[in-house]
Amino acid sequence: MSLNILSASKNITSKYSRYLRTMFDIRNPEYRDMFHEELNNMKLLSKGPYLDVVDSFKTGSTVEELIEEGLLSEDFKKVKDIYGKQLYIHQEKSIRKLKDGKNVVISTGTGSGKTESFLIPIINSLMIEKKEKGTLTPGVRALLIYPMNALANDQISRLRSLLKDYPDITFGSYTGQTEETESRGLLKYKSLNNGNNPLKNELISREKIKEQPPHILVTNYSMLEY
Repeated sequence: MSLNILSASKNITSKYSRYLRTMFDIRNPEYRDMFHEELNNMKLLSKGPYLDVVDSFKTGSTVEELIEEGLLSEDFKKVKDIYGKQLYIHQEKSIRKLKDGKNVVISTGTGSGKTESFLIPIINSLMIEKKEKGTLTPGVRALLIYPMNALANDQISRLRSLLKDYPDITFGSYTGQTEETESRGLLKYKSLNNGNNPLKNELISREKIKEQPPHILVTNYSMLEY
């Protein structure tokens, strides 16, 4: 599939703008509107796109092949962003080692799918717990820790895309930006996502996270004590 450079550039700029809106939540309405107006000026944030060509990474099996092998759950057929995906060899190795209960350190280049290297095994484990064991009750099974809120927010966006067609797995973010109540969380979510409602399996407030902890919890180092 070809890459549309202009669309990709706009998408990156839009995501960065959304990150800045989240990072600097100004309470004063007048200053907030002025800040948002400046962020809407694309030339302020981006003067690209600039291209940099890198070598491709070695490929391994497809997700479909790993399902046929019995390594991954058949429920991945419901996850459009993963099913049929051609994996890199380091992603396949990670999946196999984690399936065997081994610890894994992933060190590879930018854009080589480090996230999928640990996220696919996590989702696979949750699918197995749901389908084979029937024990997938509320409660944190995986804790994803990031040094900055920006990275945590990116991971939530990735989970939102992956799990939109698999509502049995719940997820949420618990950082300093997470609102305490569901009502405030909903208002903030809509303001950052073009008025859209959150997915049924995304927890957006501390209130809900405490009541029914998600299966996948994204947070940062400073929030661990909570």
